Amino acid sequence: MRPTLFFYILREIFSAFVFGLAVFTLLLFLGRLIKLTEMVISYGVPLEDVGRMILSVLPSFLVFTIPMAFFLSVLLTFGRLSADNEITVMKGAGISLFQLLPPVLFSALVALLLAIPVANILAPAGNSAFKEITLEVMKKNVFATIREKIFWDDIPGVVLYMDHYDEKDRRMNGVVINDSRNRDNQLTIFASEGVMGYGEARGQLRFILSNGSIHTAGREKRYSMVNFEQYVMQLDSRSKEAAIWKKEPDMSNAELKREIAAKGISSQSKYRMMAELYSRYSIPVSILVFALLAPPLGIQNRRSGRSSGFSISMALFIAYYILLSLFRYIAERGTFPAAAALWIPDLIFLAVGLLLLHEVSEERFMKLPFADIFRRFRQ
Repeated sequence: MRPTLFFYILREIFSAFVFGLAVFTLLLFLGRLIKLTEMVISYGVPLEDVGRMILSVLPSFLVFTIPMAFFLSVLLTFGRLSADNEITVMKGAGISLFQLLPPVLFSALVALLLAIPVANILAPAGNSAFKEITLEVMKKNVFATIREKIFWDDIPGVVLYMDHYDEKDRRMNGVVINDSRNRDNQLTIFASEGVMGYGEARGQLRFILSNGSIHTAGREKRYSMVNFEQYVMQLDSRSKEAAIWKKEPDMSNAELKREIAAKGISSQSKYRMMAELYSRYSIPVSILVFALLAPPLGIQNRRSGRSSGFSISMALFIAYYILLSLFRYIAERGTFPAAAALWIPDLIFLAVGLLLLHEVSEERFMKLPFADIFRRFRQ
């Protein structure tokens, strides 16, 4: 291939890739935007913290949007070349479809080198950072959600009510606290006044109550009451913030491997960790699979505009993701080894891509089963 043609196709792929990456990332981000908006409204989170959250959660989106954007870019590029009859001219000049693949494979390799560190390094670190920032924001602003004469139940199992609340000094009057976290020993605390603050341990809230009583209701209708002049109550909010502690998507590869090799870990946890570890490689490698699947699809979809190419790429990537989720579920159950299960979707799409590539190169165009659906949808 002449350098002029190589860089011509490469430039087309790059411009469409940037467009697709921005669109797909924005679409995935909209789901998190609702949660961030709620935090800004409810907790008064400053824009600086919101920006930190967005940057930390961005790599987890890029794990999926990089393959999606690459698939869309190649699909749009070859769809436009086919629609403008440039593919026909190239064939007339003796250039086969396989000779047009070098710029596609080169761009796929670049995207793969970008996607692997994102999936294996940046995304786990970003997930952990997002949860740490969330915990930090909640600790800074948890008292901002407390209002007098309103039931406060941000901590599961605990309901707080007060007649009067001084936000500046965090002082309360007419306090009622219902603690039902332990069903065998439920507490109802009444206090004439109190003050709130943070405990010494991470995620703890401290209530210093004065002049009140503790009412305990247990099994078999047992009841007791204790009066107090001062009572200190520690509330561990980790029950709400359990997601702060690392789960499989938040762990680095080294941590996953260490936990998998550790003794005493349950089989279910080990299967989940193995599935997470192998998915961090199978998803980026799908870029190479799409590099072979997208060109024949783009050529067949001659009248493809951006809307049609976007729909096709979305439909096929959703099909890939459903297939990946299915085999990941199988791997997490231990029914099939994760080392093999997570690669099956790539192998299936690779086989389809090679078949389409061969058929289109032989001028035997296959009817796309979803082409009529997209055409009617656009109409």
